[in-house]
Amino acid sequence: MNLRRQLLLVSLLTLVLPWAGCQFVKETETALRNGQRQLLNGTAQAIADSFAQFPDELLAEGAATVNGDQIYGHPLSQAPSIDGYFDDWPLDRRSMRSMRGADGDIDYIVSVNRQHVFLYVEVRDNAIVYANANAPASQVDHISLVTTGDSSQSVRIVFSTEAPGAVTATRTIGTQSIVENRIAARWQDTPTGYQLEARIPRSFISSRIGIEVNNVSAGKAITSRSYQRNLPGFLITSSSLLTSVADGYANDGLRLMVTNISGWRVALAGDLNPAIRDNEYSLVPRGWQLLAYRLLLERGDSPLLAEPSASGRENQDYVARALNGESSTKWFRNEDTGRAVVAVAQPIWSGSVQTGALILQQDTDAILSLTNESLMRLIALTMLATVGAAAALLGYASWLSLRIRKLSHAADHALDDVASPMELPSSGAADEIGDLSRTFSSVLQQLASYNEYLRSLASKLSHEMRTPLTIVTSSLENLDHEPLSDQSREYTERARSGAKRLQKILSAMSEANRVEQLMEHVEAERFDINRVLSSATDAYQATWTERAFSFAGVNAGIHILGSPELVVQMLDKLIDNAIDFSAEGDEISITLTTDEKDAVVCVSNPGPPLPDKMRHRLFESMVSVRDKDDQDNLGLGLNISKLIAEGHGGSITADNTNDGVKFEIRIPISNPQN
Repeated sequence: MNLRRQLLLVSLLTLVLPWAGCQFVKETETALRNGQRQLLNGTAQAIADSFAQFPDELLAEGAATVNGDQIYGHPLSQAPSIDGYFDDWPLDRRSMRSMRGADGDIDYIVSVNRQHVFLYVEVRDNAIVYANANAPASQVDHISLVTTGDSSQSVRIVFSTEAPGAVTATRTIGTQSIVENRIAARWQDTPTGYQLEARIPRSFISSRIGIEVNNVSAGKAITSRSYQRNLPGFLITSSSLLTSVADGYANDGLRLMVTNISGWRVALAGDLNPAIRDNEYSLVPRGWQLLAYRLLLERGDSPLLAEPSASGRENQDYVARALNGESSTKWFRNEDTGRAVVAVAQPIWSGSVQTGALILQQDTDAILSLTNESLMRLIALTMLATVGAAAALLGYASWLSLRIRKLSHAADHALDDVASPMELPSSGAADEIGDLSRTFSSVLQQLASYNEYLRSLASKLSHEMRTPLTIVTSSLENLDHEPLSDQSREYTERARSGAKRLQKILSAMSEANRVEQLMEHVEAERFDINRVLSSATDAYQATWTERAFSFAGVNAGIHILGSPELVVQMLDKLIDNAIDFSAEGDEISITLTTDEKDAVVCVSNPGPPLPDKMRHRLFESMVSVRDKDDQDNLGLGLNISKLIAEGHGGSITADNTNDGVKFEIRIPISNPQN
């Protein structure tokens, strides 16, 4: 993994900062919510004590009865039009209750507005039987509102009609029937049956109320009732007195509910969602902010559980605990907006008797504002910090890796040309890379000095050893004229053999020195290298018959500027090297190709590959990869080849092939003079 990727991974550690910040925001929101819950609990306790002075309202008739027959009279903020439709009722359809009918469920709802009771019923009826003059009331479809009069006698308000439209209700008390024009009603047919809407004076209805639906099918009447006992259930309604008192405590963002001992809601005031213009409420999270809220903030129960019960009876778990005399709290969160609702429920005690429960709910707009602003600011700042840190580290890593790469390339280039060391990049820097650059420069200078020493060593040895070797040789020749024993003559032959070997070595060393001098003073001429190589290949084949030589040239003449004798000498050294490292019967190939500006000569031979560590030093003076037993070779042949190639403005390289070694010489092509 390169340096840039390593530093990029390190920069990702800065993500710990937003994580820690989000944890802090989360804990802050929890602490603020708990504080709000404690404050709200104290407020609810004080308000509950104020409602304790209204036991008669809380313990009204039927308040302690829960048997399924009760009907809750939903308070209406405005009276609907009596048109037979539910569209203009300011209530949710979930507030409706159902009972089993002959042809399907029957939905109904009872509401109260000032001095009137409103009734709405939806009946599934496959075949409506309308009233007519000849049919008794029991043999036509009709709806009855059942209540009680004096002495608990049954009172019925019957709605039947001869056709859809306005309905004239009949009130029956005992055996007496009265047509009531004060009751407004409307009958509308539907694809599945019919629906009825009615407005009834509150004085016509007692504390008990029930609904009966008579469905005539195939001459048989089936009656469905909303109650199961002999008498209809109690009508539970909101208390205007308790509602007025609750209104005095309700503020924006605060909702207050009062229930009787059975959980029926008898007062409701305030709203959790005050009217706020869209352009003023800009704290609702959207997009990635909403995703952050869902991932980071603590979840609560569904906010739908905080809404007033559609049935009119509050039976949530925290309300049930309050109705059992235990104070309880709950909180809810809307995942779409992030807003939370804190709810507390307190029992209402009138002396030693529990008369109901108080529910106080408050939204957390203040907490949401603080949390939203803090979270968004935290995320924005930490994201900027993370991106900035990653960009800075990535830029620094790129700059650092560029310096190291430049230093590496310069060091490789310097190793290719040790004779003339160059100043490496970053050598003036005061950091570790500068120290490394200066260390490399020092090593390269020492290598250059050593290389210069090796380059001049042959010339020095050749000069210094020639005179002592001449003395040794002449002394051995003089000994030939002296009488010697057989053992002495054997020693003399050994000395003469060693002198000859030294003479051969000195000749090779002198050759390298002579080539350098020739390259400085040679008179360059323009010649056809294709013809020179072809002629030299024929000569090699005639000389080394145990090897196979091949030459592949070009059709046209390729001219270079230089010395053909030195080029042949360079080729001789490469062929000598190929002979030494190949076996009898092997083929040594010589090829000549061209590119845009160079003539390219390749000499290839089978044999052992070059060691990787010797490739860059192969053409240095007195460097050899031969066996240690070959003591006559000082490794000057390839060095001479390099001197000749570079003397012609070219270069020489060596590389391994699939079955041996290939030497490549590049010499610039000489264009003809105009």
